[in-house]
Amino acid sequence: MSEANKYLAVVNPAAGGGRSRQMLPAALERLRTAGIQVDVRETTALGHATEIARQAWGEGYRKFISVGGDGTSYEIVNGLFPLTPGTEVPTLGFLPVGTGNSFLRDFSEQGVEYAMESLIAGRSRKCDVLRLRHKDGVLHYINLLSVGFTADVATMRARRFSGWREAGYQTSIFICLARFRRRPFPLSVDDEPSIDRRPCLFLTFNNSKFTGGTMMIAPDAATDDGLIEYVRWGPIGRVGLIRNLSTLYDGTHTRHPLAEVRKVRRVDFHLDRPVDVMVDGEVITVHCESLDVLPGALNVVV
Repeated sequence: MSEANKYLAVVNPAAGGGRSRQMLPAALERLRTAGIQVDVRETTALGHATEIARQAWGEGYRKFISVGGDGTSYEIVNGLFPLTPGTEVPTLGFLPVGTGNSFLRDFSEQGVEYAMESLIAGRSRKCDVLRLRHKDGVLHYINLLSVGFTADVATMRARRFSGWREAGYQTSIFICLARFRRRPFPLSVDDEPSIDRRPCLFLTFNNSKFTGGTMMIAPDAATDDGLIEYVRWGPIGRVGLIRNLSTLYDGTHTRHPLAEVRKVRRVDFHLDRPVDVMVDGEVITVHCESLDVLPGALNVVV
């Protein structure tokens, strides 16, 4: 068996309400029949995929399959980065059986079937990795990072309605609509001297187009352009948001008079405290400092 076709599948057995474990045997059989060697390791706790990927890299694995949702991919990426400069570029494939599978949607709506075909065909392309430096360390992601209303909704869902699936997401949206906070997140971009302190509903810093599985938050984002797609929605009112909520799903929210979209290489935050952040489907509270891009640092099988 060629080492070129050897993968480590990192499996989140709880993803998709347990679907990942149910679907895995047939998927592995299909891959192995196609000549792909796949070793398997299951996660047992939050953050375990990061530990597995880091250890496996030290053991010589260079190709990985994320079996789960966006959160599983996020953990694997953070196990692989930061890498030593000049190190071989890692490869990440997907078996998207989790609750949210936003990243892969940039390339197909066919989900598992498309992902399997890509692995068997050996289709891969370069993908940028975005890097957030914060006061306690650094993290990496391939989908998006957001603050404001979008992060509030994700935080509410994760902390109070995690077992409700789509109903939990919708419930969180309406609770956050009732609370409705518009506030500034001071930042500057690239080499501009001015700090943007305007209040806003949300800010997102995107590598790919989708979040939440179906929301096209950054319709013009590209995963290989070496840029951050920075989307800002200004202080729209509650009624205005409700009227325009559907536009978040087809990307037309960027045409709203209060919306701004920019492609930038670096963001510097000027925050006086930690904030809730949604990054690749995961919710954390960090004191953000800067954001930049590692161009083409990852191969993705898509």
